[in-house]
Amino acid sequence: MSRTITPTEAYHRLLIGQPGSREHIDTPALVLDLDAFEANVATMAALARGRAIALRPHAKTHKSVAIAKAQIAAGAIGQCCAKLGEAEALADGAIRDVLLTSPVRTQPKIDRLVALAPRMMSLAVVVEDGRNVEDLSKAFATTGSVLDVLIDVDVGTHRFGVTSSAEAVALARLIAERPALRLRGVQGYAGHVQSIPHYQERRAANHKALTILAATRDALQEARFACPVVSGGGTGTHDFDHEPGVLTELQVGSYIFSDVIYDGVDLTGSERRFRNSLFVYARVVSAQQSGFATTDAGSKSFATDGPAPVIYTGAPAGTRYERFGDEFGKLVLPNPMMRIEPDSLLACVVPHCDPNVNLFDYYLCARGDRIEAIWSIEARGRAD
Repeated sequence: MSRTITPTEAYHRLLIGQPGSREHIDTPALVLDLDAFEANVATMAALARGRAIALRPHAKTHKSVAIAKAQIAAGAIGQCCAKLGEAEALADGAIRDVLLTSPVRTQPKIDRLVALAPRMMSLAVVVEDGRNVEDLSKAFATTGSVLDVLIDVDVGTHRFGVTSSAEAVALARLIAERPALRLRGVQGYAGHVQSIPHYQERRAANHKALTILAATRDALQEARFACPVVSGGGTGTHDFDHEPGVLTELQVGSYIFSDVIYDGVDLTGSERRFRNSLFVYARVVSAQQSGFATTDAGSKSFATDGPAPVIYTGAPAGTRYERFGDEFGKLVLPNPMMRIEPDSLLACVVPHCDPNVNLFDYYLCARGDRIEAIWSIEARGRAD
């Protein structure tokens, strides 16, 4: 289903390719800096190649067919999706290799999974218990096709996953008894580790998590169950996910954008590897007071599950953003006697990229001083 083009998007389409069009963006708007984005994509792809680990980026971050295609063109083997709705949106855009990283439960969703499978060249889903295995097996047995499954392992986040190697082996035996399912390996995502600020503390916590995943893999192999796929990792741990030699594929997501959260994490122990590429553009809509001003981007434009946005350009150094309502934000200027001009254009680093993307219908893709393209966010709102 095609989405409705709003008057604002129609206006933005007129800006494409026009010199200086970046300064004429109607706000609030989600802006992707293509130079920074492309550099981030290329950097992670090169790292993965150099470390002999497959790259399967997470579409929960970008929710966009165009971005998925850019990652695959750079060397990614496919995409991860947190929810079935995301995978369906990518399939509509001809993305054909997807791993669903959370269990698919309830008959309506399993029916949708059955319908999705023929549209994919490679589709896999994680499982964590026998009931789900049985439900998936029954559904796919009627189709004559085979569904690939990975056993999800709780490596410390406690959100999903088997909690012991013995449980994983028992689950593998159930899978082996069902011809409609094929065990491909294991998944273990250390979400609790990704945003630990200190490099060595995060590295130690991550390797502890990977030790749990390795023990489960080894137990399965000792029980004569092959584990060709061991999937996990993330942006926060990408610099050392490869070190224990456990993972075969890397589920990074936020690296393409960075955000205020990851700007506070020492990702490499030395250099800054990824640039900020994703911004909310806003304008000053009232400057009647000294010391602060009102912008047109409030909590409907910024994710609210993390830190405040950071002003990147357009305001004096030291200016701070505060929430000022659903529709508006407050710019707190560094000097209480200062003022800022109405209509001033601001670029703000997004606080938490995944939910921030979910607030917009499209990316305004900018290069230099102009808008170069508009990319739809097809999986926006697909939390189903």
